[in-house]
Amino acid sequence: MTRFLFRWLKRFLIVVLVLVVGLGGLIGYNELACIPKTRSSDYAAILPEEHHRPESRTLMTYPEWHIVHAYDDYAKVISDGDPHDFNYLSSIYGFWSSLCDLSFASADHGGFNTESKQTIYVIGVSFTLELLLKAAYEETVGLIMTIVRGDERAPLDDVSAQQAVDYAVFLQQTPWYYNDFTTASAALSDAATEAPRDTERRIALGIEYGVKQGYANALEDVVAEIGEDEPTLRMIVTGLDEESLATLSALEGVNVIGERDEGFEIETPRYRALTNLMAQMASGGVDFVEIAGNDDILFTAISPEADVEDALYSAPRQGYGDNRHLIMVKVDQLAERLRAMQAEDSVMKLEHINDY
Repeated sequence: MTRFLFRWLKRFLIVVLVLVVGLGGLIGYNELACIPKTRSSDYAAILPEEHHRPESRTLMTYPEWHIVHAYDDYAKVISDGDPHDFNYLSSIYGFWSSLCDLSFASADHGGFNTESKQTIYVIGVSFTLELLLKAAYEETVGLIMTIVRGDERAPLDDVSAQQAVDYAVFLQQTPWYYNDFTTASAALSDAATEAPRDTERRIALGIEYGVKQGYANALEDVVAEIGEDEPTLRMIVTGLDEESLATLSALEGVNVIGERDEGFEIETPRYRALTNLMAQMASGGVDFVEIAGNDDILFTAISPEADVEDALYSAPRQGYGDNRHLIMVKVDQLAERLRAMQAEDSVMKLEHINDY
């Protein structure tokens, strides 16, 4: 018995060692191969310094959004498929490969600072471990249970698929640790039947939700102590007459601060709300001059084309049959690009504007 336990302990330690070396290698590669020499910018900001945000953060926010997009892809795949149909390794590869390209691009925008590195590496390692564990389960036990189930989906297949959709939407505006995983777990128990697949889904996802809820509670306490990012930012816009200024002022979350020589200074919400707002503003003829003291900004767009000429990084979206492109533009060119994507004949559509 002792020899048996020692043998499995040794295997477990080998697996842990492989994971540690592998994850350390991903970080090490990015540190050694993906960070070019930082170059300074001669841009003179309009907004006062207290309203500036580091320009490189428009690039460095993408890795977090990659995770948001990955959950959306996952939700799309399991809407009419099963969790083992999702390519977990591809999603992990997308995180680290896009980070490398973004690290190179950050050289012209203030560089990849230590604070950003710490945050991104932590979420990158957590994301990688989560998907590896999920893949290990769904492609073994989960797969076997779908074979036992047959072609007809069990009730909890549909319930968990809808939960995945709701979670992906939730993440677009709210940090994941505010999600109510306890209620989601209870919903599984309420909807479960005696079918073997339902029992397996209830137990497996119940454990997953329980772990996430515990981690979320701990993280929420930490965030409460150190504080969160400001939920708003300021920008300078032009192209406003009295009517459009009144319309802009009436939009939820928008505060018109005042008029400057360069245009109107306004305060807006961030995250997904900002993307929807800026798209609406651009369609109304508004142009952007400066955002948070910066003259460059990253956005992601979707198209059927695998490659786009000015994209920093492109990759296919799982479940959708199209491709995501990361594109960096000057702030004063953003409105024109948004209006072009809003045209009916445009094959490229806006997905998200990455603020700072």
